[in-house]
Amino acid sequence: MPLPEIMLAVLWLGLSAYVLFAGADFGGGIWDLLAGGTARGREQRALVEHSIGPVWEANHVWLIFVLVLMWTGIPPVFAAVASTLYIPLTLAAVGIIARGAAFAFRKASTQLWQQRLFGATFAFSSLVTPFFLGACVGAVAGGRVPPGIARGHPLASWLNPTSVLAGVLAAGVAVYLAAVYLTRDAERGGRRDLALAFSRRALYAGAIVGALSVAGLVALYFDRPRLFTELTSGRGLPLLVVSVVAGVASLVLLWRRAYVAVRLTAALAVLGLLWGWGVGQYPELLPGLPLREAAATATVLAATLVSLAVGAVLLVPSLWWLYTTFQSGHQAPPPTDPTGPAPPGAGASPEAEGGGDSS
Repeated sequence: MPLPEIMLAVLWLGLSAYVLFAGADFGGGIWDLLAGGTARGREQRALVEHSIGPVWEANHVWLIFVLVLMWTGIPPVFAAVASTLYIPLTLAAVGIIARGAAFAFRKASTQLWQQRLFGATFAFSSLVTPFFLGACVGAVAGGRVPPGIARGHPLASWLNPTSVLAGVLAAGVAVYLAAVYLTRDAERGGRRDLALAFSRRALYAGAIVGALSVAGLVALYFDRPRLFTELTSGRGLPLLVVSVVAGVASLVLLWRRAYVAVRLTAALAVLGLLWGWGVGQYPELLPGLPLREAAATATVLAATLVSLAVGAVLLVPSLWWLYTTFQSGHQAPPPTDPTGPAPPGAGASPEAEGGGDSS
């Protein structure tokens, strides 16, 4: 396989890891937002915090990996995307920073007003960050990022039906993955009530994601007919079929409460959609810019891939050890007294003092 194709495949593997791991991370924050008031949502927020606590920082390694590989391996694409989509990319970066800081500060807070403030920041940032990242994906898929420095419109490139649908779909995928993963975490800790609650939410979220995927295809039909054709009758169709079959299987497994197996099928459903888009768009990365023209020189690509291979020897086993160690020893937090004070790590809301619902 030529070096540009190898580089692109490695980049897509990194993007896949970010979608699966950080996507579920963002989704946990969205469920934190939707958990309800202090008393009603305390146990759900405690489970979310307990599940993402050891890995939330490690997940963004994949985003850095993707950005660095784009900058090094396909610099014209990186330059065009960064200069045209600087508004949503900046907002996503602010969301990531605010979310991480709020997550850390909320855990250390003991006063109710601080828990409210940091909890709301964490939850809201978890919602808007995947939306802005998804809007960037929609802008590229919709053909609204032309080659060149700042050649695309800074607003119309991502404020359009395709990009907005892609942003909502990204947030929906995050919610879906998080609900699927949290069912198993709750079951492992003996919290079958929480497992059942999140399995129902995963069913609803999966159905909504399926509907959003269909709506996204309709939007592509008008914005990018060639990509629509590749996804519905060309090279991307087999992967799209895999996504649909895996998505239906996930709903069945959730209904049957097979919480281990559904983790695999849910991930496969999401990856089928992601890789279907990549295969369908190949070899044109941006309108009029094929991979062979966008790729760096063979010397740069070879040096980059060798460096990645050496780094992977340390990175991949370390991440694998982190995830497996945490999963093997994971226990869900015990039930809490809804009438007692909120624990330092739990979200709080104005409902505690008669106010509205918030996280």
